[in-house]
Amino acid sequence: MNLTLAKETQMKNRTHSSIDRQPSEWRRVASLTAILCLQLNLGLVTVAATAQQPAQAASPDPTPAPSQAQAQNPGPDQQSQTPTPPAQTAPEAPSPTPGATATPAPLAQQMKQRQPLFAPPQPFDVPMPRSHNPLAPYMPSTAPELNLSNSPRLENLIRDGKIYISLHDAIAVAIENNLDLAYFRYNFPIAQADIQRTKSGATANGVNAVVTQSTQGGFSASSGAGGGGSSGGSAAAGNGGIVTSTLGAGTQVSSFDPYLNFNGFVNHTTTPEVNAFQIGTPLFKTNTIEVLSNYSQSFAIGTNVSASYQGLRQASNSPDFSINPELFSNFAVQITQPVLAGFGLATNERFIRIARRNAQITDLVFKEQVIATVTQVENIYWDLVNAYEAEQINERSLGFANKTLSDDQKQLELQAIPAMQVMTDQSAVATAEGNLTVARASLRLNELLMKNVLTKVDDPSIDEMPVIPLDLKADPDPNADKSMDDLIAEAEKKRPEVAQFEMQAAVQKQSLKDINSELLPTLNMYGLYAGQGVAGPKNPYCDVAQLGPDCSSDLPTGFPSMFVNTFNYSAPEYQVGMTLSINLRNRQVKADQFRAVLDYRKSQIASVQQQKTILFDVRNTKFALEQAQARVEAAQKARDLAQRTFDIIKQEQLLGAKSSADTLAADSALAVAESTLDAAQTTYEKAKADIDRAIGETLERTGVSIDDAKLGVVTH
Repeated sequence: MNLTLAKETQMKNRTHSSIDRQPSEWRRVASLTAILCLQLNLGLVTVAATAQQPAQAASPDPTPAPSQAQAQNPGPDQQSQTPTPPAQTAPEAPSPTPGATATPAPLAQQMKQRQPLFAPPQPFDVPMPRSHNPLAPYMPSTAPELNLSNSPRLENLIRDGKIYISLHDAIAVAIENNLDLAYFRYNFPIAQADIQRTKSGATANGVNAVVTQSTQGGFSASSGAGGGGSSGGSAAAGNGGIVTSTLGAGTQVSSFDPYLNFNGFVNHTTTPEVNAFQIGTPLFKTNTIEVLSNYSQSFAIGTNVSASYQGLRQASNSPDFSINPELFSNFAVQITQPVLAGFGLATNERFIRIARRNAQITDLVFKEQVIATVTQVENIYWDLVNAYEAEQINERSLGFANKTLSDDQKQLELQAIPAMQVMTDQSAVATAEGNLTVARASLRLNELLMKNVLTKVDDPSIDEMPVIPLDLKADPDPNADKSMDDLIAEAEKKRPEVAQFEMQAAVQKQSLKDINSELLPTLNMYGLYAGQGVAGPKNPYCDVAQLGPDCSSDLPTGFPSMFVNTFNYSAPEYQVGMTLSINLRNRQVKADQFRAVLDYRKSQIASVQQQKTILFDVRNTKFALEQAQARVEAAQKARDLAQRTFDIIKQEQLLGAKSSADTLAADSALAVAESTLDAAQTTYEKAKADIDRAIGETLERTGVSIDDAKLGVVTH
């Protein structure tokens, strides 16, 4: 009844305004009466709606809410109705063909239920080269060629020339395509190669494992502590020049790989003799064939085993030698064992322990890298959602401004409103068009950032494709209700940096014990066994008249007999001894040992500082989450108030109490409130992602498997 009276009053006012432009007293009274009735009616409607909310919540079959596309793009029959805010739901699926009766499911549900239509990409697999070929150790190895093709998973997200993507889809595609992760995966075979290197007794080169963030947009991670604490040979630029680390310092470690050395030669010499009586000829000529070989190997306790063999054949023109040519061979085995410096597994396997620790630290830093990448993807995704909704809001505002301009132009033709009102409408349309242009440019930028994080290389086929986010609002974060003490306890247990610093501290502590061995004097005990064999035929040129019995010989004449005599204990040699070397001042080693202690103290301070950093990070993200949540609640109230204000002014305009300029101003205020709410919601979602990163729960909450991340293929 109140609405009927208001409409009749409005028609009378419009008819009377065409005759007389000046408002009368009864017209003012009628308008005020209609406004009061309208306020009372809206109040009753609000109370009724509030009373129906519990019943609707308990209803087993609620009526579906209008989609965002329907709410923000009203049809011709809906444009005169009160505009509704953008709903936090995914876009609807395309309309069914004529004659279809089933209601289509939301597109988000369709895309999520859609079975994968692609073959999984090839997993990352770069094994250490192994071969039974005896020549393999002397041949170069190679790694598989790079696979720079984008994951086929991305193709499954394309429909009708658009990329429809949920948050979990974005994370899955990024794990398979992100170049930061692809770059880091090569640290795993590098760490294994370093372990293989140290097993030979060589120093550890270390692994340059740090968290990198080369992808533009989103979370920017700082460099983490490197997983590859390098050995004593590593160096970095310091204030005084080259600064060498004491990590890995200690006595020299001999090679654990066996070495075989071989040397052979043929030699001819002619020597003029001053006293021909001694040799029996004025020109002494010799032809020599000699073979030298040596085998050596060291072991982890410091023991060194060395075996050598020498074979010699020498022929000459001297008539004074009883045998010619002369055959000679020598075999010797020596075992050396350090007793003080260089003794034991602790000092000789230190590089192996460092390399294995580096491999474990590499795993932890990779987990940190995955957390940083996933957090960055989340931030980029929510920025995309904000830009997407901002475009929808500005499109609605432009549509409303155009409709207002069209209606006022018709009213101007009837001379019902002044021309200034149309100019005001045109200004509002221009402002809305400018806002929409800026919003679309921002959306294109965020789409570009999302495509950048989803692809390895640029793909021209998707460069111009719009990206439609399917998840417009994330699930509630349970961390918002946890106490600060619980969050800190979880961070100390789950943050990969905690275990990383513990391992580095263990390496530093063990290094103190390793370097102590170098302080001791060098005392080596050794034992030697050697055997010799000599043979040769009688010299046919021996001067029997002059030398007599000296031309005769009982030595064997052939090489086999000489070789047997070398090893048959017929001419043995034994030797047992020791070597002692003492540095009477030992300043270099003493300074290195003291510096190692100081480096360990510094690592303890770094560990305490890291704990404080984690505590500050958790507290900071907790406060940021609470502030973001408060901003969302305040923005939601402001948006609801702006919506109610717009509804009232719109109705008052229909009754003639307000002009279209007032409605445009209310619509502009509503758009600002909606944009503020969307920005606050985006900040809140990013704050939730940040607190998950701070306590180390990102992978658990997003369902990311670290094994999948290592392989570069998402299976979970």
